[in-house]
Amino acid sequence: MANPLTMIFGSRNDRVLRRIKKTVTKINALEEGMKALDDDALRAKTTEFKARYEEGELLDSLLPEAFAVVREGGVRAMGMRHFDVQLIGGVVLHEGNVAEMRTGEGKTLVATLPAYLNALSGNSVHLITVNDYLASRDAAWMGKLYNFLGLEVGVVKSGQSQEEKRSAYSADIVYGTNNEFGFDYLRDNMAFSMADKMQGQLAFAIVDEVDSILIDEARTPLIISGAAEDSSELYRKINKLIPRLTRRSSEEAEDGDFVIDEKQRTVELTEDGHELVETMLIEGGLLNGDDSLYAATNLGLLHHVNAALRAHNLFQRNVEYIVQNGQVVLIDEHTGRTMPGRRLSEGLHQAIEAKENVNIQAESQTMASTTFQNYFRLYETLSGMTGTADTEAFEFRQIYGLECVVIPTNLPMKRKDMNDLVFMSKEEKLEAIVEETRTIIENNAPVLVGTASVETSEELSDYFKKANIEHKVLNAKYHEQEAEIIAQAGRPGVVTIATNMAGRGTDIVLGGNLEAELASLDDDGAKEAARAAWEERHQAVLDAGGLHIVGTERHESRRIDNQLRGRAGRQGDPGASRFFISLDDNLMRIFMGNMAGVMQKVGMERGESIESRMVSNSIERAQRKVEGRNFDIRKQLLEYDDVANDQRQIIYSQRDQLLAGEGVEEMITNIRADVIYSGIDRVI
Repeated sequence: MANPLTMIFGSRNDRVLRRIKKTVTKINALEEGMKALDDDALRAKTTEFKARYEEGELLDSLLPEAFAVVREGGVRAMGMRHFDVQLIGGVVLHEGNVAEMRTGEGKTLVATLPAYLNALSGNSVHLITVNDYLASRDAAWMGKLYNFLGLEVGVVKSGQSQEEKRSAYSADIVYGTNNEFGFDYLRDNMAFSMADKMQGQLAFAIVDEVDSILIDEARTPLIISGAAEDSSELYRKINKLIPRLTRRSSEEAEDGDFVIDEKQRTVELTEDGHELVETMLIEGGLLNGDDSLYAATNLGLLHHVNAALRAHNLFQRNVEYIVQNGQVVLIDEHTGRTMPGRRLSEGLHQAIEAKENVNIQAESQTMASTTFQNYFRLYETLSGMTGTADTEAFEFRQIYGLECVVIPTNLPMKRKDMNDLVFMSKEEKLEAIVEETRTIIENNAPVLVGTASVETSEELSDYFKKANIEHKVLNAKYHEQEAEIIAQAGRPGVVTIATNMAGRGTDIVLGGNLEAELASLDDDGAKEAARAAWEERHQAVLDAGGLHIVGTERHESRRIDNQLRGRAGRQGDPGASRFFISLDDNLMRIFMGNMAGVMQKVGMERGESIESRMVSNSIERAQRKVEGRNFDIRKQLLEYDDVANDQRQIIYSQRDQLLAGEGVEEMITNIRADVIYSGIDRVI
């Protein structure tokens, strides 16, 4: 039952929107005045705003005028006018909160408003994206507007020289990935002089896809490491022993050499397994006959055995990683993209390299580390935007002090989200997906089939080939073809199989990407013909019901599912989505084992499925459980890192004082005095 006070006064979100709409009214009142200015006069507003700020005027009071200037600049530089709901999003970001905007509502354009306003203070504004492709794309795209208004734009990416990085960070607006900003912070605090530092003050940050970066990535620490000892031969020897071990058949059974807990993603040796491993190690000359694997002197050996067990049983090729150019390259489970240069710690990466029989790289030792949580909390003002934040509103508030504000859509949502279809087996599910796809393309609608792994995308591709359904595959192996595949994905009857790569930041235009097509043409006549052909295709797709999303399984996180759904029904376009699920899927098997018994009692035959809102709700409850568990893991990681972070900030602060000072005598004298006095206090 609704809260009576909420019914009278509206929700907290409603009240925030009402307050901001008053500011939007002020911005709209300035629009005609800005239109009357010529380009030079509009550009001169930037200099005027900077002067007013230096004289003591607050950014909050400059906001209506500054936003009106950006809106008019957008029309002139890019032919894009900010909608009122985008102005609301801009105010939310400026106030240091999270703006939840539906996919397709133009978040990239929204960011230009607070970015411009906060750059007037003289400090660089950092715009953080999830990958290098989006950082470069957004900087080039929105750079036209910033440059028109007299601001400089920089892009930081991996592989740049120190001079290129320093030049990028000196710009008014800086685009880059979360990894690059985080690693540059660590590199700055390893610099040997103040002149070698690049990043500057952490004043204002806008995080695009904020839930991906501040929540999904929060379990991954940022580590800069150096080479340590080489144990590659030991990894190879241990790797040969693991296939001789057998897994326990069930939780109740007493057989097997090791037990896997799929919920916690852990592997443990049983008593029998421990004895067998010791016997094999003795036979291989790695352990003395009278020695125990658990002796203090053999902990390193036990560590290698555990790493090899995890590599063989928890990490699957084409799911968690791919082998590319003789190297094991990790795949981000949330974005579906490869993560070159990122390695698993504690010898696990080396164990996977031994398993895949590729060159084993030397182990590393940590030289500097932090977490994304503690890095982003260093910014004076942090804000973010995404299409899927409300499910994690509690975590944003508790960890980062960020409030989530849900922004209304510019046009009503027309997408139909249908109930899940649940099948007994994976084979039945894939066969049903093939038939569903065939039915959709017969109506001339495009189809995006979302998969959770490279392996599933390739398996489904084989099914489509047997059914003679033409299609394209987008996964971590073919990422260089991404722009071309996405440009064609909205054409009538086109089928695209994609991993989570086609989730965040991907704009599938109904009828195909006209801009990409026009960019490849020089002749005006050919461009006109292309426009006419696109209009025809666009209308055909609209008549067919828009883009259809087919999900092949539910992800652990509801947000990833919502991101996939969000590729359809953008900006008021029609669309449809449905997930096909089997009891073999990881989420169902691990967290909803009781569902199999229910379906067997019903007496389902091959090919039959259950479609029920109740079943879909049960699956979402299982997802909420997993999300809650993952939140606990992130919170625990943060509590551990908070202790290290306090020490890190003291060390980095003292380090900066040493680098900035002309001499170290005074600091050394003070430290010596502190040590002596604390020693005396302990004794006396």
